[in-house]
Amino acid sequence: MSTFTNPLKERLKESEPLFGLWLSMGCETAAEALAHAGFDWLLIDMEHAPNDSADTTAQLRAIAAAHLPTEPVVRLPASEPWLVKRVLDAGARTLMFPNVGSAAEAARAVSLTRYPDEQSPDGQRGVAGVVRAAAYGMRRDYLHGANAQIATIVQIESAEALAEVEQIAATPGVDCLFVGPADLAASLGHLGDSKHPQVQDAMLRIVSAGRSAGVATGIFAMDAASAKQYREMGFSFIALAADVIWLVRATRQALQEARS
Repeated sequence: MSTFTNPLKERLKESEPLFGLWLSMGCETAAEALAHAGFDWLLIDMEHAPNDSADTTAQLRAIAAAHLPTEPVVRLPASEPWLVKRVLDAGARTLMFPNVGSAAEAARAVSLTRYPDEQSPDGQRGVAGVVRAAAYGMRRDYLHGANAQIATIVQIESAEALAEVEQIAATPGVDCLFVGPADLAASLGHLGDSKHPQVQDAMLRIVSAGRSAGVATGIFAMDAASAKQYREMGFSFIALAADVIWLVRATRQALQEARS
C-alpha cells in the first residue's frame, strides 16, 4: 500500500466546503502558525508573492510540522516544466496553475505533473528519486504512486477561459476550477467590479461546468461574508483571504481603536 496519499484530492470530490487561506508573506513561521488554525488547506503563492523555490520548500516543511490535516497547495507563477518539477520534488502534491485559457492548456498542465507511464503516456515530469517528495529515496513506492495522488487546480480568470470552461472542466486530470474574481472581472471589461452581473453570471457558469464534469470549483473570497455568499452559489473550495490582508486589517483596526 502506498504511503504517499493526498487526502485533499479525494475531498475535492465531495460537496462539503473546504476553506483555506493564501500565504503571501513568504514566512514559514506564519505558515506553521496558521497550519494550527484548522484550515482545510493553505496556499503558498508563487505568482503574486515573494516565494521562490526555497521559500516554498520551507513553508511545506512548516505546514507539515503542525501534524494536522491541513493540506498545502502551491500556486505556480507559470506553467514551466522545470518549475513544476521542482515544486513537486519539494513535496507539493496539490498545484494551482494560473490563467489557464483552454482545454489544451489544461491538458498540458496535467501532463507536467505526471510521470510518463501507461495511464499517462503524455506525462512530462522528470524522474529524480532522491528528493523530499520521495523521502530522499526512502519512499520506494513514490514513483509508481505519485501520479494518482497529484491534484491539479486550474484558474479560470479570462474571457477566453470562460468561453471554453466546459471543455476545461472535462479535461482528464483536472480536479478543480478556481476563479480569480479580479482578473476575470477585468477580462470581461469590469475592472475592479467583481460584483457586476456579467461577472456573477460567469461565476455561475463556471460552477455549472464544474458540477457537470464532477470537479470542484473554488474562489478567492476576501472575507467570511463573501465566502458564505460564494458557498451559496455552489463554490466548495474557498479562500477566506490572505495572511497579509488579515495582518494589515487587524493591526490597523487595533491602532485606530487605541487612538480613538
